[in-house]
Amino acid sequence: MTHIINGKEIAQNLCDKLRKEISKHKNKYGNVPGLAVIQVGNVAASSVYVKAKTIKAQEVGIKIVDHHLKESTSQEELIKLINILNNQDNVHGILVQLPLPKHIQEQIILDLIHPNKDADGFHPVNVGKLSIASYNDENLLMPCTPYGCLIMLKELNIDLVGKNAVVIGRSNIVGKPMAQLLIKESCTVTIAHSKTKDLPNVCKNADIVVAAVGRPEMVKGDWIKKDAIVIDVGINRIEIAENGGGKTKLVGDVHYEEAKKNAFAITPVPGGVGPMTIACLLRNTTIAFINSVK
Repeated sequence: MTHIINGKEIAQNLCDKLRKEISKHKNKYGNVPGLAVIQVGNVAASSVYVKAKTIKAQEVGIKIVDHHLKESTSQEELIKLINILNNQDNVHGILVQLPLPKHIQEQIILDLIHPNKDADGFHPVNVGKLSIASYNDENLLMPCTPYGCLIMLKELNIDLVGKNAVVIGRSNIVGKPMAQLLIKESCTVTIAHSKTKDLPNVCKNADIVVAAVGRPEMVKGDWIKKDAIVIDVGINRIEIAENGGGKTKLVGDVHYEEAKKNAFAITPVPGGVGPMTIACLLRNTTIAFINSVK
């Protein structure tokens, strides 16, 4: 029987540990982690994500410093705010919700966040540390989604050493750091993407497939070899023909029902990687706080 990896449950276990850790440090230092959340504009999806992150942060005892800015906010104004937050003692993590309006250059903004307050783990300094750090460095601020995927893999209690892993997607946010984390686990890693030649056969040789390509149900069931592990990072809203149409549903980058027939373990969408991303964001904020009071 295929094992359905319950991201909600694993994420909640991590959040429970963080809540105890934060409570312990509150008793010791009289302070809790502070997370500054910056949203520019009113993109509906961004508002949903910010709300979900805020609720979970408050549940574990992290204080939210909310900055919801107008769509018309200039890049200079946003830079000024981040510089203030970089020097604010009660802020230990800074999260800039993406996407930003087109008149603001995202990379300039992300690079401006102090590496020690980089809740998303996107800063070039932290990306570099991920590449060269020792295997067991638990103080790294790591990209949240890839680290959440790794935690889910480890929850399966299987030996990852020597496993053939294929990561579909080469983004700085998921694909590249996912490959780095798997290399640290001594996997043999192939980074593939939408332009990879004969992608189905590349995947058929994989013990682990991490799909992060952003194309709904692109990875078919016959791409997955028997007893492979499938981690589906994709989240895509598609229309479904039901009672006249007009309805939508969320699907991943993997055709779930097909892949489930071959996989040893698979993440669902929703309820898989998504909750882990939020939990790892809170982990980064907590680590940044602990590092600041040491």
